[in-house]
Amino acid sequence: MEFRKKIEELLHQFLAERTDLFLIDLKFSASDDITVILDGDSGVTLQDCLDASRAIEFNMDREEHDFSLQVMSAGLSEPLVTPRQFRKNLGRELDILLADSTKIEGELAKVEDDHITLVLRYRKPKEIGKGKVDVEEEKEIPYTEIKKALVAIKF
Repeated sequence: MEFRKKIEELLHQFLAERTDLFLIDLKFSASDDITVILDGDSGVTLQDCLDASRAIEFNMDREEHDFSLQVMSAGLSEPLVTPRQFRKNLGRELDILLADSTKIEGELAKVEDDHITLVLRYRKPKEIGKGKVDVEEEKEIPYTEIKKALVAIKF
């Protein structure tokens, strides 16, 4: 079996057993450095990464094919890419860059198969008189319009 197909198969077998975890990215370099990025419904522990690494390494023969393997969790600096990741972050503030380079920040209120709904809160000038009023509105955003979505880190 081809090396890359074997790695993919072993990883998918592991994830079939661990349904709380899911694959974000699998990268192969030209020198067979393998990077696996996982996420989980309740986060990813060091033990989860070790288990995934062992599921691959213990079933491969390094004498047959030399490789390096790195298994990691998707960190806060990694963009959200799958609906499952968005669901995991319901209720959190997101910073979103749209395909047209517009930036939006809002609370993730709903996640559907084809779009998300953000609650936007901002202040705008009053229609009559001086001053500003607080505005809260919902905005549906199709996944196809999202260039990059990050969880907003606030202290």
